[in-house]
Amino acid sequence: MSDLQTLPCPTCGEDADFEQPGCIDGHTEDGGACPEWACTGCGTALVIGDVLVSRPETWHRAA
Repeated sequence: MSDLQTLPCPTCGEDADFEQPGCIDGHTEDGGACPEWACTGCGTALVIGDVLVSRPETWHRAA
């Protein structure tokens, strides 16, 4: 676990310390920051910043 940041936690209902767990999704491979943060009190996860959303694949059916 690395950085620590105080953010409003929707589960705790107050400002809480959030830390950034080690990124296993590859967000930091290109030097970027991982958008995932976890509340140190209850474990609620937040995603902060830009997150790429994959496009749904289009399937064509052969006639």
